[in-house]
Amino acid sequence: MQLDDLLQRYFATTDLSRVAPDTFAAGIEHCRVDLGLEEDRGKRFALWSFLHMFGSAPDLDVAFENEEDREAARNFMDLLAASEGEGEA
Repeated sequence: MQLDDLLQRYFATTDLSRVAPDTFAAGIEHCRVDLGLEEDRGKRFALWSFLHMFGSAPDLDVAFENEEDREAARNFMDLLAASEGEGEA
């Protein structure tokens, strides 16, 4: 799953500045539905990560049955948090 493909699928554009608030909300809801239906672990993780970046991901215990997947998600969150702090000095 490529980021541009996900943006196009859920928001009909790769330019988020052009997405109206109602279109954004609908795209997020569509992605949450797809996450709930997806059975492939890798694709579920990609969809959850996408939602996480928009502050819309479900809790780990809801999103992932497997503890390994929950741990990978925690690591992803830690990496994102660390990268956001790198610009601070």
